[in-house]
Amino acid sequence: MFKKINQWLTKVLGPKNSTLREWVESIVVAFIMAMFIRTFMVQAFKIPSGSMRMTLLEGDRLLVNKLRYGAKIPFTDKRLPGFSKPSRGDIIVFVYPEDPKRDFIKRLIAFGGETIEIRYGDIYINDQLIEDPRINNMYYYNRGMYSDVGKKIKVPPGFLFVLGDNSASSHDSRFWGFVPEKNVVGRAELIYWPLQRIRFIH
Repeated sequence: MFKKINQWLTKVLGPKNSTLREWVESIVVAFIMAMFIRTFMVQAFKIPSGSMRMTLLEGDRLLVNKLRYGAKIPFTDKRLPGFSKPSRGDIIVFVYPEDPKRDFIKRLIAFGGETIEIRYGDIYINDQLIEDPRINNMYYYNRGMYSDVGKKIKVPPGFLFVLGDNSASSHDSRFWGFVPEKNVVGRAELIYWPLQRIRFIH
């Protein structure tokens, strides 16, 4: 097979030491490497809205780490082994459950089997106030069918409950429900643009 490919390349682009062939081979190799890195290691992501203010601002460009949780194998629901599992408080990128063509970014708040309640702006998991400063320094509003005042929501097994840091302007699990764990793309690790905003994400 490779012999036939080599013969075809020689016919179309000339012998191995030709300048045109070297350029084409370099471009093809670079493209394959870029696709491999994007699929299995790191993906760039741009913040489209203010739902994560002030942690993330509109126009921030991020690097999303796919290795941490294990990259998803294309065209399957299986994942490669990851270095860790999602943790409460992580900022994650995921495929939006109501539109698979869109990626969303939110903060992970609750796991399957847990009960969540928003009470006077605070988050309670299984009736215990969350102490994580990344979460309890925010004020969360009772908006949407999944966060009515006094309502406790049980997260189904295999799903996650996510919220935006800018609770007053975030379309999140309060409105549309839960994120299947299989939809998680990776964890947001670093703002790399604009230059004055370069930092690790917490």
